[in-house]
Amino acid sequence: MRVYLDNAATTPLDKEVFEAMVPYMLEVHGNPSSIHTHGREARSAIERARKKVADLLNTSPSEIFFTSGGTEADNTAIRCSVEAYGLKHAISSRTEHHAVLHTLEHLHKQGLLELSFVDLDEKGNVKQDHLEYLLQQNPGSFVSLMHGNNEIGNLLDLEATGELCRQYGTIFHSDTVQTVAHFPHDLSQLKVQHIAGSAHKFHGPKGVGFLYINAAHKIHPFIHGGAQERNMRGGTENVAGIVGMATALEIAYRDMEQDRQYIQGLKDRMIGKLQERISGVEFNGESANAGKSLYTVLSASLPPSGDNDMLLFSLDIQKISVSGGSACSSGTSIGSHVLEAIGSDPDRGAVRFSFSKYNTPEEIDYTVDKLAELLS
Repeated sequence: MRVYLDNAATTPLDKEVFEAMVPYMLEVHGNPSSIHTHGREARSAIERARKKVADLLNTSPSEIFFTSGGTEADNTAIRCSVEAYGLKHAISSRTEHHAVLHTLEHLHKQGLLELSFVDLDEKGNVKQDHLEYLLQQNPGSFVSLMHGNNEIGNLLDLEATGELCRQYGTIFHSDTVQTVAHFPHDLSQLKVQHIAGSAHKFHGPKGVGFLYINAAHKIHPFIHGGAQERNMRGGTENVAGIVGMATALEIAYRDMEQDRQYIQGLKDRMIGKLQERISGVEFNGESANAGKSLYTVLSASLPPSGDNDMLLFSLDIQKISVSGGSACSSGTSIGSHVLEAIGSDPDRGAVRFSFSKYNTPEEIDYTVDKLAELLS
């Protein structure tokens, strides 16, 4: 049996998505910027996809900009907001994805931005009272806080955070890469200037994503070149990828509730089996709390057993694909800045299991059995 439980890293492409992409790889091959028939066909496909994405997120097509993925979307939101508004201070957390964290740290090292980190509780949740304190002390800041943490699954209250940022006149960006297509987002109601999405996190193709930019929040391009994306992103569009992403998002919204229930069932089964088979297992952050975490992610903290790298390698030998993490600061390949930030025990190994609609209960049982054997 081969088991893939690393869906927070990337998901398998949905066959229905692939079928939607094929005509734009083999037949509709014009450059979308060309004015002839071949070009107009490609342009029409992009704009139909843009409208589909916008409709699902309840916003205007003019506020959706296609990118190469979540990293580019995060970089654009951060760097271009800082440049366009002359921002001098940013507020974030130490558990952000590196696409956010490294970008802010780079701007700080360049002397362009002061950087403050909001306090977290023992589970890794943002302390809203401390966020408000930082906003009071630093008016006109840029705030970047992710909706769903990719390692420990913690969910941020987007509504409350957005409202708090609104009260203090703050630009609020949220990396929603792990939550777009897994949770509904009503951008007509959320008090957020930017969100980022990446197709390969919801069974779409790799190399394509989007950035939502609120119409009232004008920023400059990050990638200069042609007039593509209404002068916001130079470069010939990935037509097949854009079509695939819109199709994947449509499927996700169509099947969201049944997929959520099924995947949460797999996660609950994994929690129960791990507790049954592995004495002393714990769970990092809120990942075992169904009401406060991504239903797609479970971060297990294992009893001390030596080299966690070797454990992951051994699982791979058993044809089980998962991710690891450790709070140690030794610079090993599995070091996790997220687990370190929440104070996880560095002597305990960590394994992140992440699930999709394609996983089965049999895969869960097989994985726990093999993990228990290896730990014994």
